[in-house]
Amino acid sequence: MAAIEVSQLQREYRGGLKAVDGIDLQVQAGEVYGFLGPNGAGKTTTVRMLVTLLRPTGGRATVAGFDVATEPHQVRRRIGVALQEAALDLLMTGRELIELQATLHGVPSRDVAGRTQDLIGRVGLSDAQERRVGTYSGGMRRRLDLAMALIHAPQVLFLDEPTTGLDPTSRTTLWNEVRRLKQDGTTVFLTTQYLEEADQLADRVGIISAGRIVAEGTPEALKAEIGLPHLDLTFDGDADIVRAREVLTPLGEIRADTAPGADLSLGVREGSSAIARVVRALDEAGICVGRVELVEPTLDDVFAARTGGHLEGAGAGAPAPDAAR
Repeated sequence: MAAIEVSQLQREYRGGLKAVDGIDLQVQAGEVYGFLGPNGAGKTTTVRMLVTLLRPTGGRATVAGFDVATEPHQVRRRIGVALQEAALDLLMTGRELIELQATLHGVPSRDVAGRTQDLIGRVGLSDAQERRVGTYSGGMRRRLDLAMALIHAPQVLFLDEPTTGLDPTSRTTLWNEVRRLKQDGTTVFLTTQYLEEADQLADRVGIISAGRIVAEGTPEALKAEIGLPHLDLTFDGDADIVRAREVLTPLGEIRADTAPGADLSLGVREGSSAIARVVRALDEAGICVGRVELVEPTLDDVFAARTGGHLEGAGAGAPAPDAAR
């Protein structure tokens, strides 16, 4: 059974504005599903319907096997939610808030302290657990909100742009926790504007624009639809471009569109591993290469191809790959 099933889901406001316009999607148990789109595309409205905070005006959605409109209490018992704006009592300590959340969710009293300490450690707040939340930074509050969302071991976790505006350390902590949740079999529905975040974490991605899903699939498959990775080549001196084309034609696909400043662009299926043989072939032909740049399709390229626009998170900062893995 799918963890989340959505069929023709709609949310229409007065005046006929459809924030979500008949979307379909399915998220399997244990999957990390990345939901990408610009501000105003319908991401947060979709999440608010799936977590029973907003009633759909059309279509149907089930979470953990229960209908969000007719069985909201059953849904809430099985989900964890960390929205963009966490409603935290600033006068309580981090530990007190997590323990209170555990009690509200019916966690047995004998388990509360142990679960609380485990989660505090996982989100990197051990040294700050006895401080009042009002003294926490924005990143610390987001990590605390994540711990509170996990205290009852939910089947499905909803994270609505959890790393927007966070410092690199907090973002890396959240990324690592999402990876851990996936290993533990938790289903994660992650909305984000950060392309690298979706690339790093998501098994599949759905891209929403103007209330409709315009693309869906694994990050690799979506990028492959746009085209091959390519090498932008710049030659030294008065290179014979015609001769260079002849040499490169057997090695890949000569692209019609060449980047500004480059002399030739060559599509190469194998990506970076093609650089050595391309440079070697040109060198043997007496053509000196000044610069080679590998350019790979991105999820923003997918979005641009489907909508003609770009995502706000394109090019936004994110943790270095070695720090996040």
